[in-house]
Amino acid sequence: MTDERSVRVHAGKVVLEGDLVVLPGASGIVLFAHGSGSSRHSPRNRYVAGVLQAGGLATLLIDLLTLEEEAIDLQTAHLRFDIELLAERLVGTSDWLAGHPATRDLRVGYFGASTGGGAALVAAAERPQIVHAVVSRGGRPDLAGAALPRVLAPTLLIVGERDTPVIEMNVSALARLECVKRLEIVPGATHLFEEPGTMEEVARLARDWFERYLAPTSEAAAVVRHADELDAAGPR
Repeated sequence: MTDERSVRVHAGKVVLEGDLVVLPGASGIVLFAHGSGSSRHSPRNRYVAGVLQAGGLATLLIDLLTLEEEAIDLQTAHLRFDIELLAERLVGTSDWLAGHPATRDLRVGYFGASTGGGAALVAAAERPQIVHAVVSRGGRPDLAGAALPRVLAPTLLIVGERDTPVIEMNVSALARLECVKRLEIVPGATHLFEEPGTMEEVARLARDWFERYLAPTSEAAAVVRHADELDAAGPR
């Protein structure tokens, strides 16, 4: 039976609200890092979560800000850009997943959107032993800054073809990543992937990436592939 429950996650000094779905025989779990002004109730992220669940992956959609912080952010819009704070909450949630009986045996992936993409990469660099894959949708990986070269988890960056400024930010960030990596540009899509078929393509790309790198046998192959790529690139 699928285990669906609301959870309260202790992350540092705060308690975060989340929706956890764990399926029998799940190959991994994907933690969602929502973007600017969004929440765990985002229809776009919930759609992607449903596709991942259909592919045999567990999911955790969580609010990285408390209700009080969200109220402040609605007025100031500054907390959604506090990458250090968001990444700290993701790290705390990842540690919670690693200790929770229903999820502690599952490999963790991050799905980040907008500013959540930057936070996901910072958190992945902080918890390489826990986080095994990252997908960023219309994200701001450039906001991860100095953490980018420290990311070990295979990383997929997805951007809309018509989201020109964000494409440039993703290309720049991609060059600084030293892990297994790929940039996918979805034809005809703008920043929110509202065009027909574009969010479906995002979900398909994310599902394939997580199925590949969260599978229990994928870690050794990913490490070997990374080593081969570094050898092919020659000395730095």
